[in-house]
Amino acid sequence: MGMLADQVAIVTGSGRGIGRAISHALAKEGAKVVISDINEELCQKTASEFQADGAEAIAVPCNVTDSASVAKMVEAIIAKWGRIDILVNNAGITRDALFMRMSEDQWQAVIDTNLTSAFKVTQPIVKVMSKQRCGRIINIASTSGVHGNFGQVNYAAAKSGLIGFTKTVALEYASRNITSNAIAPGFIDTDMTKALGEEIINKILDRVPLKRMGTPEDIASAVVFLAGPGSYVTGQVLEVSGGLYT
Repeated sequence: MGMLADQVAIVTGSGRGIGRAISHALAKEGAKVVISDINEELCQKTASEFQADGAEAIAVPCNVTDSASVAKMVEAIIAKWGRIDILVNNAGITRDALFMRMSEDQWQAVIDTNLTSAFKVTQPIVKVMSKQRCGRIINIASTSGVHGNFGQVNYAAAKSGLIGFTKTVALEYASRNITSNAIAPGFIDTDMTKALGEEIINKILDRVPLKRMGTPEDIASAVVFLAGPGSYVTGQVLEVSGGLYT
């Protein structure tokens, strides 16, 4: 059955990569999963693959920067399953540039997608969780948001803001038995990091005590831990980074 049997989980940006791995791990623990992504074709494909593997999954395409799209997503989940137990705010983008070369559009796109979207998605869902008097909110931040990172002033600012968001929601909703935590991945083996090239990747690995890139499954395991029904953890930031910055 799994420890998340009959729980309903929504993971934003779950068509591929880390979001997909998180959804898969939650489904393996018995959760009913909502695959949500701005790419409708990818969203449907991933949900179909999960269903073929025996998971209870539905595809609900959503633009997390658009409040109307978010409202339709929440309505669809409630119409299907009547509750939402786990929210993972995972959707995000990068638009890297040195500070003095960064355009206002690059700044705003990252803030809108990586930070403001968490507000737009969490607000209607926390209302559902409040009525249930239970819920798990897990925000995918980044070590860049904790320590900063060269060429990522927009991304680091958004993820740092997400951490402050996480801690405040934890304080405001603890009385409703809703926990709010953040996971800060380090360098994870995804399409985004592959684009860095071998030379840069090797320089990064020199700084990682475990001497390997993390995997999407490493992040997924941390999410499952925080999503557990008996969790006594809230308002925390868990760095999943192989010892980077230790």
